[in-house]
Amino acid sequence: MKSIVVTGASTGIGWATAKLLVDRGFRVFGSVRKQADADRLKGELGASFTPLLFDVTDEPAVLAAARDVRAALNGEKLAGLVNNAGIAVAGPVLGLSADEFRRQMDVNVIGPIIATQAFGPLLGADTSLKGAPGRIVMISSVAGQNGNPLTAAYAASKHAIEGLSESLRRELMLFGIDVIIVAPGAVKTPIWSKAEELDIAPYRNSPYFPALERMRAFMLQLGANGLPPERIAETVFAALTLPRPKVRYSIVPDPVRISMMKTLPKRVVDKIIAKRVGLLPPA
Repeated sequence: MKSIVVTGASTGIGWATAKLLVDRGFRVFGSVRKQADADRLKGELGASFTPLLFDVTDEPAVLAAARDVRAALNGEKLAGLVNNAGIAVAGPVLGLSADEFRRQMDVNVIGPIIATQAFGPLLGADTSLKGAPGRIVMISSVAGQNGNPLTAAYAASKHAIEGLSESLRRELMLFGIDVIIVAPGAVKTPIWSKAEELDIAPYRNSPYFPALERMRAFMLQLGANGLPPERIAETVFAALTLPRPKVRYSIVPDPVRISMMKTLPKRVVDKIIAKRVGLLPPA
């Protein structure tokens, strides 16, 4: 039975991916931050699922989990690592604190680096292990190639994941380990549906406050009308199992609109987005 590690498995894309992999005969090690989630997932996903209790930013905890996975593999290589755990920090660049930016980058960029360093040997960098080299799937976003106002921290983190993945893919060719990006558009996951909890009160006296109200409503709409996480899980499965996967998969609910926005001149797109959110200067 092949084994896969999925970070951020408690909800959304991570949960859907873990379930799909278990249903298709894989053993899944899924990271969660709370014991209650570990117990719940064990009940939901059954004997082929093993919870790993760690926060992706806690390097000693991730390394300890990697040692546990190594012991469970009993000399075999890990078939895959899905770097999925992530958060979305919203707010204008001029108003976000350095600590908020740092938290965004710690979870979305440093977290995948820590996980990759911890589990990379099990994927094949440790050549003493038996079996074929594994693969790394990086969950990016359409924001990895685009930027939207008031979500600059999130876009910056996903742009970093894109560059990290391309460099890493070329480095890990030495061991036969492939790195594939999966970049969804809007997905029905808690990362967007929790937008209602976004505290914009500190910006009440900011000129960005009306735009933040619109953006919060837009994020809630994304959470309600986005792609089901199971659709993303299918693409992750393909990236892990196809003989010749693409280096990047983009899955969006409205590919025509995305294609049009890529084709239009950047200045035109700037004005379209600014008008929608309410960021045009007074006439």
